[in-house]
Amino acid sequence: MKHFYLVIFLFVCSLGFSQENASSSADIDGFKLYPNPVTQGKVYIETAENSPKKILVFDVLGTQVLQTTIIGKELNLSELTKGVYILRVFEKNKVATRKLIVK
Repeated sequence: MKHFYLVIFLFVCSLGFSQENASSSADIDGFKLYPNPVTQGKVYIETAENSPKKILVFDVLGTQVLQTTIIGKELNLSELTKGVYILRVFEKNKVATRKLIVK
């Protein structure tokens, strides 16, 4: 009987996690990232709403190397060394994830 309760509990938990708000993981409307690869230490991020954005940058090992919030379009990446990174942009309840190359 304990196994039955465990199975029911796991089923309910999995339903709860699978029913997250679909718009929270949706891509940001009008998302543009340029220039990529980055050569001058700055990258520009445009969106349709152009509201404040929370930016997270991870290296290829998954370590967070930068966290900031931008109000305009310009993101300064001059502190990053050359390499490949993962850029996550959060705007309101939407998220966009892109590969970013710094030369």
